[in-house]
Amino acid sequence: MVALSVIAVQRRFGNHAYAKLEWAVPMPSLVPAALRYADQVARSGSIQRAAKELNVAASAINRQIIQLEGILGVPLFERMAKGMRLTPAGDAVITLARRWHADERRAAAELQQLQGIHQGHVRIVAMDSHVNGFLPAVVLQLAREHPRIALEIEIGSTDAAGSALIGGTADVAAVFNLSPRRELHVLWSAELPFGCVVAPDHPLARKRSISMQEAVAHPIALQSRALMIRRYLETRHGWLFTEGQKVVETNSLQLVKALARSGGYIAFTSELDAATELIDGSLVFLPVRDKGAEPQTVSVAIDGRKPINRIGRIVVQALVDNIEQTLARVHAGRAS
Repeated sequence: MVALSVIAVQRRFGNHAYAKLEWAVPMPSLVPAALRYADQVARSGSIQRAAKELNVAASAINRQIIQLEGILGVPLFERMAKGMRLTPAGDAVITLARRWHADERRAAAELQQLQGIHQGHVRIVAMDSHVNGFLPAVVLQLAREHPRIALEIEIGSTDAAGSALIGGTADVAAVFNLSPRRELHVLWSAELPFGCVVAPDHPLARKRSISMQEAVAHPIALQSRALMIRRYLETRHGWLFTEGQKVVETNSLQLVKALARSGGYIAFTSELDAATELIDGSLVFLPVRDKGAEPQTVSVAIDGRKPINRIGRIVVQALVDNIEQTLARVHAGRAS
């Protein structure tokens, strides 16, 4: 038997952080090299960066892309001084190539299962707060119990997660406040009370719950409009954003929590967003008691148009188990 090792690779493409776990001995791809090269150029933004990622000569990548454009009769990229940008035709071709690659992976996993090999590749979309929450436990559990399952984990917004599932670039999503869509199938979900977090020495920390009026008497660290909780606040509590309010806005949840831990700010979020800090006691969660305060949700979902295989079910179960265990620890800490 060939000994396989797991390699952890951290990469950043644009505004998305990627963490990959993959086999040191890769399976040969059935997707044509030209499409794989074009896909990497689209991800990396230039032929030179793609060449480094793939460990292939830049001239070979350029030649394959030119040949592919000649066959298709359309340019796939705009060649710019600072890199390469997809044309509309290129975007369509790359989307199709990524779907083929996803289908190839699923077919390979099914063939391996038919041979009695519990091996496969699962792509997960999760959220920023999960990185220092339950997600590491999921990765470690699967590495321990199912070492032949390879994971590709992308960190993104709820909107990006839904698009990734529908577009075939993700297999499973674990996200907050997923809007119902016909193409998506929610396998598990839980409600999370809407509230805010404060430092243990904050003036509000001794309260069991708060009203929105009590909350806005203090400086607020707000998450950006990319997140559903911010859109909820703007829809239901637009007066939070009037001039004169002491507000700091950021797209970094880690900064939001750091400001709350400092004692100088409160932050509207969920128990799962701040689970690590609630468990270690560096933050306190206060539910909002206002009438009509809607709970947040956390969901594990897949593309409803495709059946989930055994490997996918194993990963889904690991996600659900670790989310439930994390929430149980948060609630146990509040009860003590």
